[in-house]
Amino acid sequence: MAATPRQLGIHGEFSRAGPAICPTDDESIMPGQRTGDAGIEGSKAARARSDNKRSLDYIVRSGFAGGLAGCAAKTVVGPLDRVKILFQTSNPQFNNYANHPFGVVRAVNTIYHQEGIQGLFRGHSVTLLRVFPYAAVKFLAYEQFRAVLIPDQLHETPWRRLASGSMAGITSVFCTYPLEVIRVRLAFETKSQYRSSISSICRKIYHEHPPLPTAPPSASTSSLPPVAATLSATATHTVRAITPRTGLANFYRGFSSTIFGMLPYAGMSFLTHDTAGDWLRDPRIAKYTTLPSPPDTYRPQLTVWAQLLSGGFAGLVGQTASYPFEVVRRRMQVGGAVGDGHRLGMAETVGRIWAERGLRGFWVGLGIGYIKIIPMTATSFFVYSRAKVWLDI
Repeated sequence: MAATPRQLGIHGEFSRAGPAICPTDDESIMPGQRTGDAGIEGSKAARARSDNKRSLDYIVRSGFAGGLAGCAAKTVVGPLDRVKILFQTSNPQFNNYANHPFGVVRAVNTIYHQEGIQGLFRGHSVTLLRVFPYAAVKFLAYEQFRAVLIPDQLHETPWRRLASGSMAGITSVFCTYPLEVIRVRLAFETKSQYRSSISSICRKIYHEHPPLPTAPPSASTSSLPPVAATLSATATHTVRAITPRTGLANFYRGFSSTIFGMLPYAGMSFLTHDTAGDWLRDPRIAKYTTLPSPPDTYRPQLTVWAQLLSGGFAGLVGQTASYPFEVVRRRMQVGGAVGDGHRLGMAETVGRIWAERGLRGFWVGLGIGYIKIIPMTATSFFVYSRAKVWLDI
């Protein structure tokens, strides 16, 4: 029986019976695509890797592609990220710039004149140390969750895409959050005479502790019966004993807010990216937005500008959905560097932001957030898509 067009690949070999599951599984530029037997073997090997997403080879290659994409994206927007952190954390030296139309430009100029080009990338080394594993885990986890929740084209629904992205984001945060806290604290420092090294920042965060609780005046032994005074003193001593003074818990400041923010951000980013990719592959405009591909290709590879457009749009939607949580998280992360040094809870942080600036306080720095997130997300998805092709997966 003759093979059908769907069964025959570009070189005549048998291709997969079903549609691609991952958006980049069926690229127009097939990994290893060359003329002759070597090209056929390379194409078959790449397809085998894509079909077996749980193989060690696929995990290593897709993880490396994701890490590379994350580092490239963060490097592109490093200076903007520094300024955004200073705005979000209400750094006293930059408060006047936050609500100015050209505040971003003035802030960048101030940092450049005070600290030089290195100041614009302060904390960037820690950023890359955090972003590579973070992005690697995020993209890898998305591929794995997607393969489970969307085993075939019939299960390709917005809710499943959203769930895959959200779970991938949470997984990556669990693995890399302490590095994020260190990066924010490095970026928060502005005075050149107090430039801290990574090791000194780690020690400082580790040894920070909340003020010891004190008994209220009404609990003094002079105004209470002996039994009540004894119980009060015992309770106060117990609270002091169990209150975390130092330790690893300090590296997870703002973690609850991060989880709440990651659910809409990662979920909406992946959902929007995949949905925008569907729109851009519409047959009516496909000749302008996709590269030439065989007629039976499920998801042809997008052109450079179309891939950047879908990634940028994904970043815009994700940032809008999660930005208030990000502001709360930043304030919680720098809690030990301002005020009395005690750990701020999520509810307390929300109350402080509301008291200082009202509803607008939860959106401070959103403009620079858009300026940063659109090119960053566009770069991330673009590099990941192309890296998968380069790595033959």
